[in-house]
Amino acid sequence: MCPASTEDDSDRGFIIPIGGGEDRIKEMQIHRRFVELSGGPNADIVVIPTASMLNTTGADYNRIFSGLGAGKVEFMPIASRADCDNPEFARMLDDATGIFITGGNQLRLSAILGGTQLVTQIRRRNAEGIPVAGTSAGASIMSQHMVAGGQGNESPAEGSVTLSPGIGLTNAVIIDQHFTQRNRLGRLLTASSFNPFLIGLGIDEDTAAFIGPDDVLEVIGSGTVTVVDASEMTHSSMWDAKPGEALSLLGLRLDVLGEGCRYDLKARIGYPPQDHPAICILPIAEP
Repeated sequence: MCPASTEDDSDRGFIIPIGGGEDRIKEMQIHRRFVELSGGPNADIVVIPTASMLNTTGADYNRIFSGLGAGKVEFMPIASRADCDNPEFARMLDDATGIFITGGNQLRLSAILGGTQLVTQIRRRNAEGIPVAGTSAGASIMSQHMVAGGQGNESPAEGSVTLSPGIGLTNAVIIDQHFTQRNRLGRLLTASSFNPFLIGLGIDEDTAAFIGPDDVLEVIGSGTVTVVDASEMTHSSMWDAKPGEALSLLGLRLDVLGEGCRYDLKARIGYPPQDHPAICILPIAEP
């Protein structure tokens, strides 16, 4: 599953994976930035709460985004694959200026949404310039290859991570969330060892990677984004490791980015705050 193609001279919309546990009460920095990118008072935000088993999740995000000045907020009560064929939901996505995928269980999310026309429409709308954000499970599913499970607090080992298809908004990265809080470095390193082309993004709670149309991400929030670059890996024992066996991974590069840091996914270079000129995120308005 690959990202949809953009039209000539048009920019893809922001892709915004959030590590979960975001501030929903005080400054709401991440949500505020998403609302602004979606159009502020002219925004038409669609929330997809499918990953959550709580009936209140969609309404909670409606309240948050409306309280931050979004002109219109709706949520899709998608609970089955049949719901994905609802023409009213297709209309909502056509009109949307921002799409937000909530947290919960990423396998529930992929099992219900995967391979549907609704997902194809989400990719198309992002290619047309609409920002798509997702938190926790909603962040993991954004990439072509999704971290579906695995134990935290372990060294890289064969079998320590389970992958499944995501919705393919990007094929350049693989995303893990609740990263530092749940000690998931080992499983992200393992996932990166499968295919050194992929850049691993480990995103902390209350932290987001705002990936712009120029493939430069900016970190917003109170935590960090850990970037694993395996492109120059000189040795991996993954190919012949036995189940549970610790891996040898040599030549990896790891960057830890705090708020305001940027990372160029094409050049695979990180920058401290303000040092990279190619950034087009809107300024945060005063609350």
